[in-house]
Amino acid sequence: MPDIALVTGTSSGMGLVAAVALARSGLTVVATMRDTTRATALLEAADAAGVQLDVRTLDVTDEAGMAGCVDSVLRDHGRVDVLVNNAGRGCVGTAEQLDLATVREQLEVNYLGVVALTKLVLPGMREAGHGRVVTVTSVGGAVGQPFADAYCGAKFAVEGFMQSLAVVMERFGVWVSVIEPAAVASDFVSNAQLPTDADDPYAQLLAAYLERSRGAFANAQSAADAGAAIASCATAQSYAFRWQTSPGATAFVGMSLADLDGERVLGATRSWIA
Repeated sequence: MPDIALVTGTSSGMGLVAAVALARSGLTVVATMRDTTRATALLEAADAAGVQLDVRTLDVTDEAGMAGCVDSVLRDHGRVDVLVNNAGRGCVGTAEQLDLATVREQLEVNYLGVVALTKLVLPGMREAGHGRVVTVTSVGGAVGQPFADAYCGAKFAVEGFMQSLAVVMERFGVWVSVIEPAAVASDFVSNAQLPTDADDPYAQLLAAYLERSRGAFANAQSAADAGAAIASCATAQSYAFRWQTSPGATAFVGMSLADLDGERVLGATRSWIA
Protein backbone atom coordinates (compact mmCIF):
# COMPACT_ATOMS: atom_id res chain seq x y z
CA MET A 1 0.00 0.00 0.00
CA PRO A 2 1.26 3.51 -0.74
CA ASP A 3 2.39 5.74 2.09
CA ILE A 4 -0.08 8.35 3.30
CA ALA A 5 1.24 11.92 3.32
CA LEU A 6 -0.40 14.85 5.08
CA VAL A 7 0.78 18.21 3.72
CA THR A 8 -0.20 21.63 5.10
CA GLY A 9 -0.37 24.94 3.25
CA THR A 10 -1.03 23.55 -0.22
CA SER A 11 -3.18 26.25 -1.80
CA SER A 12 -0.19 27.83 -3.57
CA GLY A 13 3.57 28.01 -3.85
CA MET A 14 5.92 25.38 -2.47
CA GLY A 15 3.18 23.47 -0.69
CA LEU A 16 1.14 23.07 -3.85
CA VAL A 17 4.15 21.81 -5.79
CA ALA A 18 5.25 19.47 -3.00
CA ALA A 19 1.80 17.90 -2.69
CA VAL A 20 1.59 17.19 -6.41
CA ALA A 21 5.18 15.92 -6.53
CA LEU A 22 4.55 13.52 -3.66
CA ALA A 23 1.45 12.19 -5.42
CA ARG A 24 3.49 11.71 -8.60
CA SER A 25 5.97 9.71 -6.50
CA GLY A 26 3.18 7.27 -5.67
CA LEU A 27 2.08 8.51 -2.24
CA THR A 28 -1.54 9.05 -1.29
CA VAL A 29 -1.58 12.76 -0.48
CA VAL A 30 -3.95 14.56 1.85
CA ALA A 31 -3.45 18.19 0.82
CA THR A 32 -4.70 20.67 3.38
CA MET A 33 -5.33 24.39 3.50
CA ARG A 34 -7.27 26.87 5.62
CA ASP A 35 -9.87 27.55 2.95
CA THR A 36 -10.65 24.79 0.45
CA THR A 37 -12.43 27.27 -1.83
CA ARG A 38 -8.86 28.28 -2.78
CA ALA A 39 -8.02 24.78 -4.02
CA THR A 40 -8.52 25.54 -7.73
CA ALA A 41 -4.85 26.00 -8.59
CA LEU A 42 -3.90 22.86 -6.66
CA LEU A 43 -6.54 20.74 -8.35
CA GLU A 44 -5.59 22.07 -11.77
CA ALA A 45 -1.93 21.21 -11.11
CA ALA A 46 -2.89 17.73 -9.93
CA ASP A 47 -5.03 17.19 -13.01
CA ALA A 48 -2.20 18.32 -15.30
CA ALA A 49 0.13 15.87 -13.53
CA GLY A 50 -2.37 13.04 -13.81
CA VAL A 51 -2.72 12.51 -10.06
CA GLN A 52 -5.48 12.76 -7.50
CA LEU A 53 -5.36 14.49 -4.13
CA ASP A 54 -7.54 14.29 -1.04
CA VAL A 55 -8.13 17.98 -0.25
CA ARG A 56 -9.17 18.86 3.29
CA THR A 57 -9.50 21.87 5.57
CA LEU A 58 -6.78 22.42 8.17
CA ASP A 59 -5.87 25.62 9.97
CA VAL A 60 -2.65 25.29 12.00
CA THR A 61 -3.94 27.86 14.50
CA ASP A 62 -7.06 25.79 15.25
CA GLU A 63 -6.05 23.04 17.68
CA ALA A 64 -9.45 21.33 17.71
CA GLY A 65 -9.69 21.55 13.93
CA MET A 66 -6.26 19.93 13.54
CA ALA A 67 -7.25 17.08 15.83
CA GLY A 68 -10.45 16.58 13.85
CA CYS A 69 -8.57 16.58 10.55
CA VAL A 70 -6.02 14.02 11.73
CA ASP A 71 -8.78 11.83 13.18
CA SER A 72 -10.60 11.90 9.85
CA VAL A 73 -7.43 11.01 7.93
CA LEU A 74 -6.75 8.09 10.27
CA ARG A 75 -10.35 6.96 9.92
CA ASP A 76 -10.31 7.15 6.11
CA HIS A 77 -6.73 6.13 5.34
CA GLY A 78 -5.67 4.20 8.43
CA ARG A 79 -2.43 6.04 9.17
CA VAL A 80 -0.16 9.00 8.44
CA ASP A 81 3.29 7.95 7.24
CA VAL A 82 4.60 11.36 6.17
CA LEU A 83 3.81 14.77 7.64
CA VAL A 84 4.98 17.85 5.76
CA ASN A 85 4.59 20.95 7.93
CA ASN A 86 4.63 23.60 5.22
CA ALA A 87 2.04 26.18 6.29
CA GLY A 88 3.66 29.39 7.48
CA ARG A 89 3.42 33.16 7.45
CA GLY A 90 5.97 35.95 7.10
CA CYS A 91 6.27 39.16 9.05
CA VAL A 92 8.30 42.35 8.61
CA GLY A 93 9.17 44.58 11.53
CA THR A 94 11.72 45.13 14.27
CA ALA A 95 11.01 44.87 17.99
CA GLU A 96 9.57 48.33 18.67
CA GLN A 97 7.39 48.18 15.57
CA LEU A 98 5.83 44.86 16.58
CA ASP A 99 2.93 44.55 18.96
CA LEU A 100 2.82 41.38 21.03
CA ALA A 101 -0.28 40.17 19.21
CA THR A 102 1.77 40.02 16.01
CA VAL A 103 4.59 38.18 17.77
CA ARG A 104 2.12 35.68 19.20
CA GLU A 105 0.57 35.19 15.76
CA GLN A 106 3.99 34.34 14.34
CA LEU A 107 4.52 31.80 17.09
CA GLU A 108 1.06 30.29 16.59
CA VAL A 109 1.49 29.78 12.84
CA ASN A 110 5.18 29.03 12.50
CA TYR A 111 5.89 27.20 15.76
CA LEU A 112 3.01 26.18 18.03
CA GLY A 113 0.79 24.95 15.19
CA VAL A 114 3.65 22.84 13.85
CA VAL A 115 4.28 21.38 17.31
CA ALA A 116 0.58 20.60 17.84
CA LEU A 117 0.15 18.86 14.49
CA THR A 118 3.37 16.89 14.90
CA LYS A 119 2.20 15.66 18.31
CA LEU A 120 -1.02 14.40 16.73
CA VAL A 121 0.73 12.13 14.21
CA LEU A 122 3.64 10.88 16.34
CA PRO A 123 1.75 8.17 18.27
CA GLY A 124 0.74 6.36 15.10
CA MET A 125 4.22 6.66 13.60
CA ARG A 126 5.85 5.43 16.80
CA GLU A 127 3.52 2.45 17.05
CA ALA A 128 4.07 1.58 13.38
CA GLY A 129 7.84 1.84 13.78
CA HIS A 130 8.26 4.19 10.83
CA GLY A 131 7.36 7.65 9.62
CA ARG A 132 8.70 11.00 8.52
CA VAL A 133 8.10 14.50 9.82
CA VAL A 134 9.40 17.19 7.47
CA THR A 135 9.07 20.79 8.61
CA VAL A 136 9.61 23.61 6.13
CA THR A 137 11.40 26.29 8.09
CA SER A 138 13.59 28.84 6.30
CA VAL A 139 17.16 30.02 6.17
CA GLY A 140 15.60 32.39 8.71
CA GLY A 141 15.53 29.43 11.10
CA ALA A 142 19.34 29.47 11.19
CA VAL A 143 20.22 33.09 10.31
CA GLY A 144 18.66 35.99 12.16
CA GLN A 145 17.88 38.82 9.75
CA PRO A 146 17.03 42.53 10.10
CA PHE A 147 13.32 43.31 10.40
CA ALA A 148 12.49 39.60 10.73
CA ASP A 149 12.59 39.52 14.53
CA ALA A 150 9.27 37.73 15.10
CA TYR A 151 9.52 35.52 12.01
CA CYS A 152 13.09 34.35 12.63
CA GLY A 153 12.33 33.93 16.33
CA ALA A 154 9.52 31.51 15.52
CA LYS A 155 11.57 29.68 12.91
CA PHE A 156 14.54 29.34 15.29
CA ALA A 157 12.12 27.92 17.85
CA VAL A 158 10.69 25.28 15.53
CA GLU A 159 14.17 24.21 14.40
CA GLY A 160 15.24 23.80 18.04
CA PHE A 161 12.13 21.76 18.78
CA MET A 162 12.64 19.49 15.80
CA GLN A 163 16.37 19.01 16.35
CA SER A 164 15.69 18.02 19.95
CA LEU A 165 12.91 15.65 18.87
CA ALA A 166 14.87 14.05 16.03
CA VAL A 167 17.29 11.86 17.98
CA VAL A 168 14.49 10.51 20.22
CA MET A 169 12.11 9.64 17.41
CA GLU A 170 14.91 8.07 15.40
CA ARG A 171 14.93 5.30 18.03
CA PHE A 172 11.36 4.48 16.98
CA GLY A 173 12.05 4.52 13.23
CA VAL A 174 10.69 8.04 12.69
CA TRP A 175 12.84 10.50 10.73
CA VAL A 176 12.45 14.15 11.74
CA SER A 177 13.93 16.75 9.38
CA VAL A 178 13.81 20.46 8.63
CA ILE A 179 14.13 21.92 5.16
CA GLU A 180 15.35 25.48 4.72
CA PRO A 181 14.46 27.49 1.60
CA ALA A 182 16.09 30.82 0.92
CA ALA A 183 14.12 33.48 -0.97
CA VAL A 184 11.35 31.87 -3.02
CA ALA A 185 9.57 33.84 -5.73
CA SER A 186 6.54 35.53 -4.13
CA ASP A 187 4.86 38.87 -3.49
CA PHE A 188 6.79 39.33 -0.24
CA VAL A 189 8.20 42.77 -0.96
CA SER A 190 5.11 44.26 -2.58
CA ASN A 191 3.01 43.01 0.34
CA ALA A 192 5.29 44.46 3.00
CA GLN A 193 4.08 47.70 4.55
CA LEU A 194 6.36 50.60 5.43
CA PRO A 195 5.62 52.35 8.75
CA THR A 196 2.92 54.99 8.38
CA ASP A 197 4.41 57.13 11.14
CA ALA A 198 6.60 59.77 9.49
CA ASP A 199 8.64 59.99 12.70
CA ASP A 200 9.35 56.26 12.85
CA PRO A 201 13.10 56.06 13.64
CA TYR A 202 13.37 52.78 11.75
CA ALA A 203 11.71 53.91 8.50
CA GLN A 204 14.92 54.61 6.60
CA LEU A 205 16.52 51.33 7.70
CA LEU A 206 13.42 49.38 6.77
CA ALA A 207 13.29 51.05 3.35
CA ALA A 208 16.90 49.99 2.77
CA TYR A 209 16.10 46.44 3.83
CA LEU A 210 13.11 46.23 1.50
CA GLU A 211 15.15 47.63 -1.39
CA ARG A 212 17.76 44.95 -0.81
CA SER A 213 14.99 42.34 -0.58
CA ARG A 214 13.62 43.37 -3.97
CA GLY A 215 16.88 42.26 -5.51
CA ALA A 216 16.90 39.00 -3.57
CA PHE A 217 13.35 38.11 -4.54
CA ALA A 218 13.89 39.16 -8.16
CA ASN A 219 16.50 36.40 -8.34
CA ALA A 220 14.69 33.99 -6.04
CA GLN A 221 14.35 30.26 -6.43
CA SER A 222 11.08 29.29 -8.07
CA ALA A 223 8.32 27.75 -6.00
CA ALA A 224 8.45 24.79 -8.38
CA ASP A 225 12.09 24.08 -7.55
CA ALA A 226 11.61 24.60 -3.82
CA GLY A 227 8.50 22.41 -3.75
CA ALA A 228 10.29 19.65 -5.63
CA ALA A 229 13.12 19.80 -3.08
CA ILE A 230 10.61 19.41 -0.24
CA ALA A 231 9.14 16.32 -1.89
CA SER A 232 12.64 14.90 -2.40
CA CYS A 233 13.41 15.37 1.28
CA ALA A 234 10.16 13.64 2.27
CA THR A 235 10.91 10.60 0.08
CA ALA A 236 14.71 10.37 0.40
CA GLN A 237 16.22 6.94 0.98
CA SER A 238 18.88 8.26 3.38
CA TYR A 239 18.36 10.35 6.47
CA ALA A 240 19.58 13.85 7.23
CA PHE A 241 18.14 16.25 9.77
CA ARG A 242 18.87 19.48 7.91
CA TRP A 243 18.12 20.07 4.23
CA GLN A 244 18.20 23.17 2.04
CA THR A 245 16.37 23.77 -1.23
CA SER A 246 19.21 25.41 -3.19
CA PRO A 247 23.00 25.90 -3.17
CA GLY A 248 22.45 29.51 -2.10
CA ALA A 249 20.42 28.39 0.89
CA THR A 250 23.11 25.88 1.81
CA ALA A 251 25.82 28.53 1.72
CA PHE A 252 23.76 30.99 3.76
CA VAL A 253 22.82 28.48 6.46
CA GLY A 254 26.38 27.17 6.56
CA MET A 255 27.66 30.66 7.28
CA SER A 256 25.60 30.77 10.46
CA LEU A 257 26.24 27.22 11.63
CA ALA A 258 30.00 27.83 11.48
CA ASP A 259 29.77 31.30 13.05
CA LEU A 260 30.96 30.65 16.59
CA ASP A 261 31.01 34.28 17.78
CA GLY A 262 28.20 35.57 15.55
CA GLU A 263 30.26 38.12 13.66
CA ARG A 264 30.01 36.49 10.23
CA VAL A 265 26.23 36.78 10.23
CA LEU A 266 26.19 40.30 11.66
CA GLY A 267 28.85 41.39 9.19
CA ALA A 268 26.83 40.02 6.28
CA THR A 269 23.49 41.46 7.37
CA ARG A 270 24.73 44.92 8.39
CA SER A 271 24.98 45.81 4.72
CA TRP A 272 21.29 44.99 4.24
CA ILE A 273 20.24 48.15 6.06
CA ALA A 274 23.09 50.44 4.97
